[in-house]
Amino acid sequence: MPSTQKIEEILDYIKECSPGQNEFYQASQEVLYSLLPLLNRESKYVENNILERIVVPERSIIFRVNWMDDAGKVQTNLGYRVQFSSSIGPYKGGLRFHPTVNLGIVKFLGFEQIFKNALTGLQIGGAKGGSNFDPKGKSDSEIMHFCQAFMSELYKHIGKNRDVPAGDIGVGAREIGYLFGQYKRLTGEFDGVLTGKGLDWGGSKGRKEATGYGSVYFAENFLKVYNQALKGKVCTVSGSGNVAIYTMEKLYGFDAIPVSCSDSKGTIYHAKGIDMESLKSIKEIHKESLKSYVTLHPDAIYTPVASYPEGGHAVWHIPCDIAFPSATQNELTLVDAKVLESNGCILINEGANMPTTADALEYIRKESKILFSPGKAANAGGVATSQLEMSQNASMAQWTFEEVDIKLRTIMNDIFKTAYETSVEFDCEGDLVKGANIAGFRKVADAMIEQGAI
Repeated sequence: MPSTQKIEEILDYIKECSPGQNEFYQASQEVLYSLLPLLNRESKYVENNILERIVVPERSIIFRVNWMDDAGKVQTNLGYRVQFSSSIGPYKGGLRFHPTVNLGIVKFLGFEQIFKNALTGLQIGGAKGGSNFDPKGKSDSEIMHFCQAFMSELYKHIGKNRDVPAGDIGVGAREIGYLFGQYKRLTGEFDGVLTGKGLDWGGSKGRKEATGYGSVYFAENFLKVYNQALKGKVCTVSGSGNVAIYTMEKLYGFDAIPVSCSDSKGTIYHAKGIDMESLKSIKEIHKESLKSYVTLHPDAIYTPVASYPEGGHAVWHIPCDIAFPSATQNELTLVDAKVLESNGCILINEGANMPTTADALEYIRKESKILFSPGKAANAGGVATSQLEMSQNASMAQWTFEEVDIKLRTIMNDIFKTAYETSVEFDCEGDLVKGANIAGFRKVADAMIEQGAI
């Protein structure tokens, strides 16, 4: 049976069994079609039904979370944990607390996590979880009560050698602390069941910076292949969370110039470069809207969401050499991709998970000359450092920031090398979507075959 027909059948099956899960369908379509060169070369993956197996999670857990707000009223949210693949190690992937979270979002993130984790070269499987709970506007007490209620169900399904969650959007150091405290209270054990912990109780230095730093290290490697460097490059960055902030910080370390950031209400453009002290104060300390940035820097331009170009986002309409989408899924559209190309952008380096829409990705890969770094490779620094935290917990040690950063840079160099060399192997040099997907899939699929029909 032709591999394309097999893929179409699997995608039809996903649509039938997972209706309305558009992000999961999008991720599956991108991965499966990019595997065609491998499937046509090696029949064992089709013969062992790996494609049918890998798109179905090993386990999907959905649970009710009841918690009490400050007014004494019981609130109800949904909690999720999708344990997608444990073929190469215990499940690993973040928890996201955001009103947009649903089963389809968690499945898409967990599916991507399989291949991202495999690319790190570390022994970790793929999972993702979270809740439609919105931390914004909630008191510390309400967030604590929610986290405790969430963990009261989740703890039954996780463990340091079974499933090790981490943070994601809406889940930072505060939330991890509350979750860990409840896990310890319920189990009576102090172990590395969560990553992103506080430095005084098992956390790793460099974890907060890891995804952003790693994204820049990946871009550095990609540019080197084409005799380019980050120095002097004008960079647009979306988002203003950890990934975006520490992408910008590391860009300055390479003498690049990050000129933008964004949040749910608007975009900042500061031509001389985003002031990191102001940005960190606004977002990490005061937790305010980016609009207050222009009060501190009158020469910056603020564009509210309502004024964004039709079908696009303001941040991608700022002239740049390199774009770092670092906020959320499907934030860079076909309209944006065409504007980036016309403005001379040479590289789109994904810091978020699947931030590029399917039609924009097709245009970039087939019709433009823009280099493209897929998120499953470029943003793997976060989960890589989470695994380093697990290693430190296992040995009851804590490495210096410099030690972690050196390991992170080595891992990102290796991820790039693996993805790039795989693209060369399959006659699509520089197509890192194919290179990353084939390399990650092959590692997991081979393990599945060797372990039998489980």
